[in-house]
Amino acid sequence: MAKKIMIQGTMSGVGKSLITAGLCRIFAQDGYKTAPFKSQNMALNSYVTEDGCEIGRAQAMQAEAAGCKPVAELNPILLKPNTDTGSQVIVMGKAIGDMSAMEYYSRKRELIPYIMDSYKKLEEEYDIIVIEGAGSPAEVNLKDNDIVNMGLAAMVDAPVLIVGDIDRGGVFAQLLGTLDLLTEDERGRVKGLVINKFRGDPSLLDSGLRILEDRGGIPVTGLIPYMDVRLEDEDSLSDRLKTSAAPYDNGDIIDIAVIRFVRMSNFTDMDIFEGFSDVRVRYVSALKDMGNPDMVILPGSKNTIEDLKWLHETGLADKVHMLAVEGRVVFGICGGMQMLGKFVYEDEKCLCSESAEGRYEGLGLLPVYTVMGYDKTLKQTDTVIGKTKGALMCLTGHKVTGYEIHEGRTYRMDNVSDPYGAEAKTMLTDAIICSDHTDCMNVYGTYIHGIFDEGGTAKAVVEALAENKGTAISDITYMSGVSGYRDYKETQYDKLADILRKSLDMDAIYGMLG
Repeated sequence: MAKKIMIQGTMSGVGKSLITAGLCRIFAQDGYKTAPFKSQNMALNSYVTEDGCEIGRAQAMQAEAAGCKPVAELNPILLKPNTDTGSQVIVMGKAIGDMSAMEYYSRKRELIPYIMDSYKKLEEEYDIIVIEGAGSPAEVNLKDNDIVNMGLAAMVDAPVLIVGDIDRGGVFAQLLGTLDLLTEDERGRVKGLVINKFRGDPSLLDSGLRILEDRGGIPVTGLIPYMDVRLEDEDSLSDRLKTSAAPYDNGDIIDIAVIRFVRMSNFTDMDIFEGFSDVRVRYVSALKDMGNPDMVILPGSKNTIEDLKWLHETGLADKVHMLAVEGRVVFGICGGMQMLGKFVYEDEKCLCSESAEGRYEGLGLLPVYTVMGYDKTLKQTDTVIGKTKGALMCLTGHKVTGYEIHEGRTYRMDNVSDPYGAEAKTMLTDAIICSDHTDCMNVYGTYIHGIFDEGGTAKAVVEALAENKGTAISDITYMSGVSGYRDYKETQYDKLADILRKSLDMDAIYGMLG
């Protein structure tokens, strides 16, 4: 029977996911078969398992840190927001429909059997389970139906560490206020407090820590410094999205601008480019910040049609088109690729109708159109890039591995006389689709998430961007001392574990595990 420990936080974004990953790594290094677990996650960054199930990207990252296989049981419930008040609900890796927040709240206790079945399966297979909570256990308006914080801790009888973020300020109020709003039984589960993201001299906190322990009645189990560790983030609270959107004027720097859609998903696809010293990646949501980048990436979107309309309304669609005509590289991934096509249709009826209702004009830069309204595609991909042209012709023959998560089907526009007729419906199967415009040849699209991660693909892209720009970058390398992105991530997991071993009272944590 597995031992367990649960990481909860005073709010979202305090570092629960990273600390969970670090503990997974430590326990794995110490010889224990370890797995992460998050009963309910809300995030637009997701991952596809080998058997075609969708889970939160953070749980896949934590599984990688633990050295265990990503499976649906690690994250039995995933909520992917698609409106301001609703989400697509994914249970055991498969979408069961869209629900408003109120509908989901009224029904979520029906999902407890899935949570407990998943947990029990992991409990039988692993030595230690590191459980991650969500948001805060002190959200008193949600506690009645809680299945992810103290409610889950009670169901699986887990000891709890509560993490506060000192970088945001008010960490003592965060932790003491959280404890004050817990019931007596819930406080009894809290075995330690952790202060995260500390900068400066730790001795300056000594008096505050004593007061915190005296008033809270819970020992401080760790003081974690602000860490320079680069791992994949799960949601829009990521610090990397706060990077200045201002364009780079330095001619020796490769400037990559990523369109920050309202419902942007799987922005981890761009993480690898941040490892090149001569590349800057920035996220842009306003026309004034676009500038003239060397490459524009249109990432995935949870709501392609709404984000496509937003792209036109902001003027960014016209700007992207202009940059393509100027010869800049434009690359669409998943929903971004759909937007680069001629049209996006809500369903087949819109395709066959003479009415414009349900038909949305894309940027017209790729010879494809997309029809929504089909079951979601979920699969891992292992393929070779076919013949490409333009600035990225160097990618021809590159082996890529990744995964697809998308709604809708995309078709080639092969039949010029009747591009939407039945005989013209050739499904897009290429790893990369290229533009057929003679005046903007450097436009590309793919359905494959993680397409840049393997086999030197990202390095080839950076070299091609430098050549297209006319810049001589003498030595384009990825993170000195590592052979590739996967190797780099392994070094980051080890670095994270080293910092946590020094910052946490690991003897006390092992004591909590029993």
